[in-house]
Amino acid sequence: MFLKVQMPWNVIIPADSLDAKGLMLKKAIVIRLMDEFACKKATKDLGYFMAVTTLESIGEGRVRQNSGDVLFPVVFSGITFKMYRGEILQGVVHKILKHGVFLRCGPVQNIYLSHIKMPDYHYVPGENGIFMNDKHSKIDKDVIVRFIVIGTKWMEAEREFQALVSLEGDYLGPVS
Repeated sequence: MFLKVQMPWNVIIPADSLDAKGLMLKKAIVIRLMDEFACKKATKDLGYFMAVTTLESIGEGRVRQNSGDVLFPVVFSGITFKMYRGEILQGVVHKILKHGVFLRCGPVQNIYLSHIKMPDYHYVPGENGIFMNDKHSKIDKDVIVRFIVIGTKWMEAEREFQALVSLEGDYLGPVS
């Protein structure tokens, strides 16, 4: 789920942000790194970028010919979030359909739980439909559900993951 990773990155500092004494250079590099890190969102291999923890090293800057900006190769440690097959997680129900529910778990917004993968639960239609079992346990909007990940898919265009999950197993289902 959470991974500690070490990543290389290239940070470009505009020429007008450079200080003659170099005192503000490290601060400018860190600020630019944080901005770029937040905009990147996720990668297929590492998952969603959550936080930068430490700046490991700053390489020697190279001046870019056309603009005069300076490119600094940096290495930093960070935390990422990625779902794996077989992992047991919790998510919040945000949409209920006749054939299943959609959940959110951390930064992952598109987690689908099919009615086929909810043993003993049946759909109860109404203004706000729910899934209920014989023991009166119900899956409703904003309910926390513990599930097992069946598979994930990387969507390159949206730069995000989708997941297919199940309640087939011990101690899986609504938590709240």
